[in-house]
Amino acid sequence: MPIYGLDENLIFPSVEGAEDGIVAIGGDLSKERLVLAYQEGIFPWFSEDDPIIWWAPDPRFILYPSRLKISKSMKSILNKKVFSVTFDTCFSDVIKQCQQIKRKDQEDTWITEGMLDAYCSLHEDGIAHSVEVWNEERQLVGGLYGVSLGKCFFGESMFSKESNASKTGFITLVQKLKELNFQLIDCQIHTNHLESLGAEEISRNDFMKLLKVGIGFETLQGDWKELLK
Repeated sequence: MPIYGLDENLIFPSVEGAEDGIVAIGGDLSKERLVLAYQEGIFPWFSEDDPIIWWAPDPRFILYPSRLKISKSMKSILNKKVFSVTFDTCFSDVIKQCQQIKRKDQEDTWITEGMLDAYCSLHEDGIAHSVEVWNEERQLVGGLYGVSLGKCFFGESMFSKESNASKTGFITLVQKLKELNFQLIDCQIHTNHLESLGAEEISRNDFMKLLKVGIGFETLQGDWKELLK
């Protein structure tokens, strides 16, 4: 099946026709296109020398906030307040750390300069958000960022410079979003790290049904600094 090529028109083909999870290629990273993509269960993922590639994998990896798993060791770390967690205090620093962190079996980053600029623009519009994790010396040692629409949070990337820092940030975020009745956290594709925290695979069809309900709620747009304090 041929892969759909995007032009300047703001439209995506149905995810049902995705070839090996690829919905389309091309287009741009404008705010309008990115928001439409997430609303339709699609996200961009590509390398610097590639065209923009839009994905909707099957199965989809998600976390229901009510099914978050916290190990005994992590509960101890959280109770001892080894780290402090903030929201939306330094979005650009978080995404740059995610861009620069060295990952196993990955030669280069998929967070291109274009992606960085695009998500910083979404953050300025109060749609993309960051979680920051600080050690006792007030050094940024972990964090993550993603997009929030309706009662859905679409996780994009995380980084950790100290053991359990990113887990602390992720757990704290999920707990806060559970209090706000969020329906799901989209983790996109499987990782052992997030599976250990309760994420699970569901069919793309089931994900799309959940997404339709989740994005029907009002979006908590704006600065989350105080909202999730």
